[in-house]
Amino acid sequence: SWAVADAISRVLKNSEELHSWRRHLLSACMKGLVAVYSSSKDESKQEVERSMLLRLEELLCVVEEVDPDDWCSLVKTGLKYRYRDETFLKVLNVAIQLLYKKESSLSE
Repeated sequence: SWAVADAISRVLKNSEELHSWRRHLLSACMKGLVAVYSSSKDESKQEVERSMLLRLEELLCVVEEVDPDDWCSLVKTGLKYRYRDETFLKVLNVAIQLLYKKESSLSE
């Protein structure tokens, strides 16, 4: 459940620390997904994964930057174990669009 994270986000709503808090949440979300994918290769925790993926997408839209190591681990592990999972692929596509839009606009 994201109740505690949401409560902290509300408390930090108008503070300078909110962006930093969201970056930490994003990192924790990616590391959590990597751990879930690695430990349950059979997709038995689909609802937990779905909740984390949706939160990941939400955080990416706000933070728009990721730790390269976290990103690499998520992509590699996710594609290894969830290459057929529609929600994973959708969020991965959104993430790629968000994270690489600056690079593509520079090359035009």
